[in-house]
Amino acid sequence: MYVTRMVTVRFLGSGDAFGSGGRFNTCIAVVHSGGALLLDCGASSLVAMRRAGFDPSTIDVIALSHLHGDHFGGVPFVVLDAQFANRTRPLTIAGPPGTGARVRELMEAMFPGSWASRKRFALDIVEYGATATALDDGLALVTHPVVHTPGSSPHALRLAVEGRNIAYSGDTEWTDALVAVADGADLFACEAYYFDKRVPYHLDLQSLSAHREQLHCKRLVLTHMSRDMLSRVNEVRAAGFELADDGLAIHL
Repeated sequence: MYVTRMVTVRFLGSGDAFGSGGRFNTCIAVVHSGGALLLDCGASSLVAMRRAGFDPSTIDVIALSHLHGDHFGGVPFVVLDAQFANRTRPLTIAGPPGTGARVRELMEAMFPGSWASRKRFALDIVEYGATATALDDGLALVTHPVVHTPGSSPHALRLAVEGRNIAYSGDTEWTDALVAVADGADLFACEAYYFDKRVPYHLDLQSLSAHREQLHCKRLVLTHMSRDMLSRVNEVRAAGFELADDGLAIHL
């Protein structure tokens, strides 16, 4: 008989690149019966984990949406913390094409010699292909290219875990790829950087509102908000949108 297990999504960091509102960089933990996965790991993520009482040793996979510091800059800290904590559990870093080289470069720039140093745990890097990526037993990821800064290799992510589907936009301006990512998802974490200011490569609330009926997800939560958005939270809520905050936990 199939036993339904709870999956918990924790917004350890819900902020933008600049710490608007005192929020940590993007870091969303998906906790399931076998361990945990991170959707993005911004530069402040290890501090966010400590603040939330979240144990980084439970992380099996870090899945990256794109290669900007507020989304992957925390990887060296997590890897080095694992090394000094004598971790033996394998760790997988999954990301868009170019992730392997960029992670190695970042680690060597921040902590010279750290990439080649001996580790007690297997550290694997998986780069997304054109089809679903199997991350671990019971975990599968479907990725969709989106529209963000050239060179960052941006993707929206859709994670299947224990019968749930969790969608995440990453950083992007409006693109029809979000319709496919969100379709039928139990939860869609979507960036809404500005309220009504339209800029390249980011999504504003008014554009999202215009396409809201196309997003057939069970629950939509806004994240990665700028000072502009955070100054207008009452208007956002009045428009019927739910906002993430650091520490928000959603049980699916």
